Amino acid sequence: MSSPRLEICLDRIGHNAQSLVQRLRPQGITVCGVTKATVGSPEVAREFLAAGVTSLGESRIENVENLRRAGITAPIALIRSPMISQADRVVAGAAISLNSEIDVIERLSTSAGRQGKRHGVILMVELGDLREGIMPGDLLDAVRTILGFPGIALRGIGTNLACQNGVIPDSSNMAELSALATSVEATFGLKLDIVSGGNSANLPWALDPQVDIGRINHLRLGESILLGREPIQRSVISGLRADAMSIVGEVIESKLKPYQPRGARGQTAFGDGIDGRADGSEGHRVIVALGRQDIDPDGIAVPDGFELLGASSDHLVLSCRQEPPKVGSELRFEMNYSALIRAMASPFVARRYLRSEADPEGAAGVGLSAS
Repeated sequence: MSSPRLEICLDRIGHNAQSLVQRLRPQGITVCGVTKATVGSPEVAREFLAAGVTSLGESRIENVENLRRAGITAPIALIRSPMISQADRVVAGAAISLNSEIDVIERLSTSAGRQGKRHGVILMVELGDLREGIMPGDLLDAVRTILGFPGIALRGIGTNLACQNGVIPDSSNMAELSALATSVEATFGLKLDIVSGGNSANLPWALDPQVDIGRINHLRLGESILLGREPIQRSVISGLRADAMSIVGEVIESKLKPYQPRGARGQTAFGDGIDGRADGSEGHRVIVALGRQDIDPDGIAVPDGFELLGASSDHLVLSCRQEPPKVGSELRFEMNYSALIRAMASPFVARRYLRSEADPEGAAGVGLSAS
């Protein structure tokens, strides 16, 4: 079997998606299933849709187009503000886009007119995390302007928190978003379909039975579905599977070597420190055919009995405190969101989609039991 490879248990992803859809439904919140970390995987998208998500979220127009070519007809939202240079492709492929620049929306309007379409827009509002978003005091003027653009349908407003500066979604900033939605409706005599509170970081707030959800009726969820975790503390969400995705690499060297490097030293290939130990004793070193071109080495969990010593472009170097693996054997690693995104985007990492609840076979490593 080809390695390195991602092993993706679709049943577990489906379980996570369905669980979140069902738990948020009583709150009046629908789920946009964000597939961007999977680089527009049709297999994962279909699992999301079967679980009850109402739309898909993608950050790259190339991924949107990939989903369309695979026959996905569900609404897709482009969740990164469109590039002006890609306006025609955005209108052609995405039902909705998240926007914060009037010039971009104007270009989408022109493109929609040429294509005979009506493109949905969610205006993003800056509520503290300092990534994308219109300042709250400028929102009404922005709405006034875009309501005059032909071919554009204002579908709602939204915000994004916790990504750039780790600002936590809470009752204060969510109440502010709700109030802004009410203000837009009252000022212009319209109804906003969507008030999008944010991403997986919103779940501790949204799933708290004591909070007032207000006008929030939409969340964009990716990490929580794929990895079963919320991004604020990276803790496993109760009832979700944190073992739906893992990466497998092949051992290409397994030898007893000194712990301490020998010779004059400068920077490593990536400017990191040395991995040697002060005692100078020997230990078993294992090299796996995985590197920075495949994963974020800081975002993986190594199997019990191993320690990560470092990584170069193509090599993952481990120390081994147990029976050393043989050359040609495989080791399995769990990943965080950063490692997942890089592995999915790497052309050197194969994908294996699993349809049964049986644990993947053939690779020793981090277990896939429920967390």
